[in-house]
Amino acid sequence: MSTTRRAAVLGSPIAHSLSPALHRAAYAELGLEGWSYDSFDIDEAALPGFVEGLDSSWAGLSLTMPLKRAVIPLLDEISPTAASVEAVNTLVLTEDGRRLGDNTDIPGMIAALRERGVEKVESAAVLGAGATASSALAALAEICTGPVTAYVRSATRADEMRGWGERLGADVRVADWARAEEALHAPLVIATTPAGTTDALADVVPPAPGTLFDVLYEPWPTALASRWAATGAGVVGGLDLLVHQAVLQVEQMTGLARRSSTPSTASSPTRGSSRT
Repeated sequence: MSTTRRAAVLGSPIAHSLSPALHRAAYAELGLEGWSYDSFDIDEAALPGFVEGLDSSWAGLSLTMPLKRAVIPLLDEISPTAASVEAVNTLVLTEDGRRLGDNTDIPGMIAALRERGVEKVESAAVLGAGATASSALAALAEICTGPVTAYVRSATRADEMRGWGERLGADVRVADWARAEEALHAPLVIATTPAGTTDALADVVPPAPGTLFDVLYEPWPTALASRWAATGAGVVGGLDLLVHQAVLQVEQMTGLARRSSTPSTASSPTRGSSRT
C-alpha cells in the first residue's frame, strides 16, 4: 500500500523520543511505504501555529509533555477517555480536516500491566500529580478495587488529585511527598515523576515489594527501578507503556489494525464528546 502521509511526535524536550523508531517500524510491518514519522521540539507557545499549519498530507500527531493539555482547545472533538482526564496524547486528522483527540496512555497502561500479569490489585500508590498521574488514576479506576494514595508536593496538587478521583470514580487519597517512602509498600506503585525525582527512594525499597510501574524510559533503568528489580519483584517500564500506547496510535492514524488476534483497547473519538 503506497501513499504519502505524515505523522510526528511533538514535545519539549523531544530528542530522546523513541516514538519515531516505533511508528516507522509499524509502518514497515503494515506495508505503508509512503508514510513518514518525525519529531519536532514544540512547546506550548508554538503548538497552535504548528497545528494550524498541518495540511491534508498529515494523518496525526503524538503529543508528549508539555502539550497533553495545551492541545485540547485546538481540537474539534475529544474522546471520552481523554476528556475524563483532560489529557490528549493522540491527535488524528480526518479527511475533512477535523482534529480528533484521544488518550492512548490509559489503555496502554492497562495493557502493559496485564502483559506482566497484573490484572487487579487491592490498593495502589501514585507518585506525582501531573497529566500522566491523572492517566494513571484512570487506569487504576479500572483495575484497583480499593484505595489509591497519591503522593504530592503541594496542597494545590492534592486538591487536583482528589478532584480526579471523584471524577473517575476512584477512591483517591492524598499524602505529602515527605511520606513517599510509605508508597513503596503498596501492591502496585506507579511513578509518574520526572527523572531523578524518585532516586532517593531507591535506598528504602522494602525487601519484598509488589509491582513497580515507572513510566520513564530515558534514562533507564531509574535508580528506583534498578533497586526494585534487584529484589526480584516485578517492574514495568516506560518503554512497555510507550509500545502499547504507540500500537493504539498507529491503529487510529492509519485505520489499520495490528497483525494480531489481540483486539484493540483504544477508545475512538466520538461525536458525542465534541469540543470546539
